[in-house]
Amino acid sequence: MKQSILIGVAGGTGSGKTSMAKNIIRDFDPRQVVIIEQDSYYFDLVDIPMDTRNHHNFDHPEAYDFDLLKTQLRNLIDGKTVSVPIYDYKTHTRSKESHLVSGHKIIVLEGIMVLFDPELRDMMDIKIYIHTAPDIRFIRRLSRDIRYRGRSVESVIHQYLDTVRPMHEQFIEPTKQYADIIIPEGGHNTVAVDLFKTKVKSLLSQIAK
Repeated sequence: MKQSILIGVAGGTGSGKTSMAKNIIRDFDPRQVVIIEQDSYYFDLVDIPMDTRNHHNFDHPEAYDFDLLKTQLRNLIDGKTVSVPIYDYKTHTRSKESHLVSGHKIIVLEGIMVLFDPELRDMMDIKIYIHTAPDIRFIRRLSRDIRYRGRSVESVIHQYLDTVRPMHEQFIEPTKQYADIIIPEGGHNTVAVDLFKTKVKSLLSQIAK
């Protein structure tokens, strides 16, 4: 019997997915909720030279291990424990350590490609797409990658023009058609957040106690 509900939060890089995910679950018992980042499921590039890793297309669907992601989500929904990978953005490799996750009634999956895979979409109880203007998304990505991921301004700009923007237009933007609702500005949209909290509470009342 289903033990958890799964919420998918998609949108382009820097759209506000993480803020939206955190705001949705803020009023719930932290022991019952967990946010899983799709980026944790990037394929491990340990066998690829560093120069090649730095030019890898991380915004293409084939960059993600969808099979592992779907398997672990199914197990979580069934109430089982899984070992979520820990990804190192500076080396583009998976850590030898992992993060144990289990016993959560609310699972929020956030990432640029969470609405891309049909099987993954079918597992979700709520599907959200965050729409934010391209210039705002780029500025946020630039700031994040420099501050937290050890990137230079030049490398971020080059990656954005070479892969991020074209991949967004080809693979990410079209997935908004699968969303139950499209939200402008993510977690800053307090009306949408409040509506979703009400919906989540309704779904929680329907699953196994």
